[in-house]
Amino acid sequence: MADKCSEGLLNGAVPGERGKQDKSVKRGNWGNQIEFVLTSVGYAVGLGNVWRFPYLCYRNGGGAFMFPYFIMLVFCGIPLFFMELSFGQFASQGCLGVWRVSPMFKGVGYGMMVVSTYIGIYYNVVICIAFYYFFVSMTRVLPWTYCSNAWNTPDCVGVLDGNVSSRAALNLALNATQKRTSPSEEYWRRYVLDLSDDIGNLGEVRLPLLGCLGVSWVVVFLCLIKGVKSSGKVVYFTATFPYVVLTILFVRGITLEGALTGIMYYLTPQWDKILDAKVWGDAASQIFYSLGCAWGGLITMASYNKFHNNCYRDSIIISITNCATSVYAGFVIFSILGFMANHLGVEVSKVADHGPGLAFVAYPEALTLLPISPLWSILFFFMLILLGLGTQFCLLETLVTAIVDEVGNEWIIRRKTFVTLGVAVAGFLLGVPLTTQAGIYWLLLMDNYAASFSLVIISCIMCVAIMYIYGHRNYFKDIEMMLGFPPPLFFQICWRFISPAIIFFILVFTVIQYRPISYNDYVYPTWAISIGFLMALSSVICIPIYAIYKVCCSEGDTLLERLKNATKASKDWGPVLAEHRSGRYAPAFSPSTESHLEVQPLQPEKSRSEAEAASPVQGSNGSAHSQDSRL
Repeated sequence: MADKCSEGLLNGAVPGERGKQDKSVKRGNWGNQIEFVLTSVGYAVGLGNVWRFPYLCYRNGGGAFMFPYFIMLVFCGIPLFFMELSFGQFASQGCLGVWRVSPMFKGVGYGMMVVSTYIGIYYNVVICIAFYYFFVSMTRVLPWTYCSNAWNTPDCVGVLDGNVSSRAALNLALNATQKRTSPSEEYWRRYVLDLSDDIGNLGEVRLPLLGCLGVSWVVVFLCLIKGVKSSGKVVYFTATFPYVVLTILFVRGITLEGALTGIMYYLTPQWDKILDAKVWGDAASQIFYSLGCAWGGLITMASYNKFHNNCYRDSIIISITNCATSVYAGFVIFSILGFMANHLGVEVSKVADHGPGLAFVAYPEALTLLPISPLWSILFFFMLILLGLGTQFCLLETLVTAIVDEVGNEWIIRRKTFVTLGVAVAGFLLGVPLTTQAGIYWLLLMDNYAASFSLVIISCIMCVAIMYIYGHRNYFKDIEMMLGFPPPLFFQICWRFISPAIIFFILVFTVIQYRPISYNDYVYPTWAISIGFLMALSSVICIPIYAIYKVCCSEGDTLLERLKNATKASKDWGPVLAEHRSGRYAPAFSPSTESHLEVQPLQPEKSRSEAEAASPVQGSNGSAHSQDSRL
């Protein structure tokens, strides 16, 4: 029904274009714009909103951290989000096809694919661990409640094992570096992971985790079996139900004794820290990584929008929703941690953690103190699963869309489901090493290096390529043609000057703040860190390699001519549908310039006879373009 509604104004169309079919029949579109918004919210709101932001907030000055956080959102987060959405929507192409705008920079698209591959591999392993905890929570007593299990050590001290509150407090007070060994920590390290002593000692595959990894990949594949047509329906549940669970956990948390202490610890501003450059660096980094910029997912999701969709409105809604979710999740996390700290008689800082330590150790332990603890555990891990799946859908769709767009012929378009299956199977096989006894070491290595400074470099080059190589005036005109109005002056200034400067600041900050990775007391060996850097470089190196290749293949007698031809927009750059190509994109009446367009018949009888007279010719960008050839 939504598709049959006035295709114009309800979908952000330019006034006066009512009769146009704003759909790409061959490539497909979202069923309606709610599907796109929910998918993008699910993509942006991930595990980091729950297990990273609250920790960063309390570590960097509590409420004072909110100030630099929202400054970075306004000047960097929303502008970059709007740029990527408008970029993909205008061209109706994935992260490779959009680089018809300046073919020499197509390596940026390949870099995005490499990053999405790395993230997709280890992200689903985290989801599979959440699946495992979800399944084992279906019991009367959570298995990490007491210290009486076969995997526990004599050092284990459970919060429910007799009168241990004073013992735990005494141990923590005597030595701040000596942490209490809790039953949840021993369950995590000694039973779930059966952790080995070194990253090179893989040990055996943990079969329960392997089974859960298979389950998570099957779920992702089934939800994407028909591309955005199927995932667009699934997100009605996966993107909204986490908020229901967050609200349930929040209501339960604030009714507990000590919850207010935890929330005050989370929010109390320490204004002296606002002058610390590290606080601003953490705020900028969190905004950048949380919104999923430079992963290729935003471009891919927007490419399935109708041409005149108001992506300016969508970018603001999604970005603010993402950040508001992070703040809201902080209340949920710290209310429970405050209750746990009160029970133990220690400060909140002694029980606060982030990353896997929060999701699979600290928070599950706190849940054992609640009545009907299995119920709260099931809800919490189900929420983590849904948050992870929302991001994983987009990561997989990014890779599939890029492959299908690049090959582009009719054969692969009809068999897109098999491409999805192939990518899912490959992701499962590549994730198997992460389910071994040393898997958590490799997972954290990939998380820290594969998608860190390389994303910043990719995003910076993308800004420069669009604003200064293609030209900001050209891009502003493109957006005006698409939306009916040019981007506001604020966004024009941010795109050209402020956002690239902030991205460069994030890069410098990342380099200055770099510390070799460690996991608890384990320090990674040099060879493992070298592999981490190679993973980071593998995405960035795509950019110069492809640029050199494109310059060598371009026409021209001199290097300058070749460079100029390699950077100028392809003839087939622009809107996919012929009816949207107006002004400088208006096609000449020759097959060579019109063959790459997908024509939607406005007058079926007339267009059918015209279509029979035309013959498709491959676009100047090669096979990457032919996916949209339809006359």
